[in-house]
Amino acid sequence: MTHAEPPLQRVQTSFERQGLMRHWGAQIERVEPGVCVLSLPYSDKVTQQQAGFHGGAMGALADIAAGYAGLTQAPAGMEVVTVEYKINFLASCQGGKLRATGRVIKAGKRVIVTSAEVVHVADDGRETVCSILQQTLMAVPKTY
Repeated sequence: MTHAEPPLQRVQTSFERQGLMRHWGAQIERVEPGVCVLSLPYSDKVTQQQAGFHGGAMGALADIAAGYAGLTQAPAGMEVVTVEYKINFLASCQGGKLRATGRVIKAGKRVIVTSAEVVHVADDGRETVCSILQQTLMAVPKTY
C-alpha cells in the first residue's frame, strides 16, 4: 500500500481533530509504520470514584493508539473507524501517566486488526501493565 503522507504527519493531522484527547491532555509520543504510542497524564478529568484512572479513559486511549497504528497502514485517502474491540483491565493505578502502545497485527485493504497495551508509568518510573486491547478497524473514505 502506498501512503500519501508520512505516518507521523498522517496521525498528527487526525489527532489534532480529537477533542476528547485534547481535553484530557493526551499526547503523541511516537509513530512509525504499524505502531502508535500515546500518553495520558493523570488528572481529575480521567479518574473514577476511587481516584484511579477510569476504565473508559484507558479504553479510549487504547482504542485511539491502536486505531492510529492502523491508520499508518490504511490506503491513501482512507481513514479508519473502530468496528469492535475487547479490553481486559489488569490493574487500577493512580498518579503518573498512562502510555498506550498500539500495533498492527494484520492490515488488509478494508479490515485491519490491531492490539494495544496500556502501561501505567508511576512518578518514580515503575511500570505496570494495566490493560490490553484487541481491535478490528475498517478503512473508510476520508471525509474531511
